[in-house]
This record gives sequence, C-alpha cells and structure tokens, in this order.
Amino acid sequence: MNNIPCRRRTLAAVAAWAAASVAAPALWAQPHPEKTKIAIAVGGKAAFYNLPLTIAEQLGYFKAEGLDVDISDFAGGSQALATVEGGSADVVSGAYENTITLQARGQNFQAFVLQGRAPAIALGISVKSMPHYKTIADLKRKRIGVSALDSSTHRMAQLILSRAGLKADDVNYIGVGTAGGALSAFRSGQIDALSTVDPVMTVLEQRGEIRIIADTRTLKGSAEVFGGVMPAGCLYAPLDFVKNNPITVQALTNAIVHSLKWLQTAGPSDIIKVVPEAYLLRDRAVYLAAFNKVREAISPDGVIPEEGPQTAARAQARLDPTFKLGSIDLAKTYINVFAVRAKQRFNA
Repeated sequence: MNNIPCRRRTLAAVAAWAAASVAAPALWAQPHPEKTKIAIAVGGKAAFYNLPLTIAEQLGYFKAEGLDVDISDFAGGSQALATVEGGSADVVSGAYENTITLQARGQNFQAFVLQGRAPAIALGISVKSMPHYKTIADLKRKRIGVSALDSSTHRMAQLILSRAGLKADDVNYIGVGTAGGALSAFRSGQIDALSTVDPVMTVLEQRGEIRIIADTRTLKGSAEVFGGVMPAGCLYAPLDFVKNNPITVQALTNAIVHSLKWLQTAGPSDIIKVVPEAYLLRDRAVYLAAFNKVREAISPDGVIPEEGPQTAARAQARLDPTFKLGSIDLAKTYINVFAVRAKQRFNA
C-alpha cells in the first residue's frame, strides 16, 4: 500500500522511544512530547459522545502526560473539523468516519485513539408534532434537528431515511447543537424530529416528549443501523501531525485510554463529582440514567476494531453515490499502535 513508508516511520519512532522508556528508571517514563501545547476542537463537549475527553481533562490526565491542552467547543463536529483544517487547532475529537470522507476529498487525516465503539446517537420524532407517526416515510417534508450539518448525527439520519427510500432533499435538516439548543428547538416546535446524542435524548425520553425510532446507544442497535461494528468518537488529526509528533500523539492517547480505564469501574457518584455541573442539564438523575444507556457504547481500551473502518466506508458509500469505496486507503485513516501501547500500560 502507498502508506506503508509513512506507517513504518511512525512505528519506528514509537519503537525508538519505547525502547528508551524501558531503559529508564521509571517503568513508563517517556521522552518529552514534541509539542506540549495542544489545541483540541470538539463538537458538543458536554455530550456523552465526548465523555472520555472530558474525564481526561477534569482528572488531569493530559497534564500528567506533560501536555497543556486547550479544548475549544463547537456546536457540531463539522465546525470542529473546520477549525483544524484552518490551522487553529491540532486535533479533532469527533467521528471516525470523517477521516474517510476527508480522504475522498484529498485530505489525509488519521484517527489514533477510539472513544466510542458505537455512535450512541438516537433518532426520535416529536410526539407533539407527529402524533400519528407510523413509518420513517412519514418524515417526508419534515424538519429534522441534527447537531450540525455534515456531522455524524446528520449522516446517521440520512442513512436511516435513505433505507426507507427518502432522499436528502425530501426533508429539511437543521443544525441545533447537542445541548440546550437542541432541547429548546425540539420543545418549541422548530423541528419535528431529532438526531442527537445523550444526555439530551434521555431528557426527552423520560418526559415522554420523544419517540425513539432508531438507536445506536447499544452495540446491537448500532449493528442494526450500520450493518456491523461502527467506530465512533475518536481523536484524529492530519496525517502529517501524527507522523511528525509520535510522542505527543502517544501522550494524548495515554490520557484518553487512562480515562477509558477509569470509566470501566466508575460509579454514578464518581461521574457526578467529575463532570462539570453545566453538563448535567439541571437534572443529575436523568444524566446518570443517560450514562447507563450509553455505557456500552464507550470504548474499553481505545483500540479501533479491525472491521470498523469497512463498516464506516460502506455507510458512506450508501449516502454518497459519487463515493468510490475502492479508491479509499482505509489503512491511512487510522492507526492502533498508540492505543495498543496505552492499553498495555493501563491494563485497559
């Protein structure tokens, strides 16, 4: 494959400092990161989709790895990605499938640690504006709220509707964010349906305001929608950044995998103590109920499953008739060497 020299250089760099760490007095000592100040752009930081990132920040895991991380929050993943494309941030916390769509446009980005092994996105209709809903075809000419246009919430809604024979222009997609804005748009009747993440969906469910018609908050539900294992939230960056900063990338990966390990055994009281109060949407009980719904979707170890990229590529091919599946070098879109090492370190 044409990416083999690049991957070999990355592996060689990681192997070099790995050997140095073994010889050091501290078991997991590592060289100084090439870049210590890192800007991460995220779409919907308060959402469970990005919970491992928040845990790593709140518990000081980035600082423990020698990094000074600045996290900028945007309404959706497409805006976060645009920030990195424009050079204002180094890394995106967002959907893995973006690395595939970017490569199709001639841009090489690479995911290096997984946060979610299922998208944890749900699609639901308003019981108030669509009381007689029967099938997905009833969404024709309706307004569907998504976190942002060209985001993972947008693409999932498009995929579900396309399987029911609806085209992209058969409905009106509206960007509403992932938190208070989404709730406000839904409750005020600005949208008839909503494709988004928790805790917003659980808030609406518990109040009987929404009827879920597709759900990827479990591995089973995700497989039903996407036809296989679908990697979701991850940290990804331009391929050159990953290639030129392997120690920094390892440090970022360590912090996320450390938080994934913490989440494996965290209880409700642990979550409440760590997550910022503003993320709870004024209802701790509902927030914790939402966490229990998405817990299975959180990656246990940061490793991207081997079959996942194929699932994501097939989904994109379904959405875009101009997308040529055979032209994508999926091996360039992700790398697991950093996550595997972090998994060993933290016994994740």
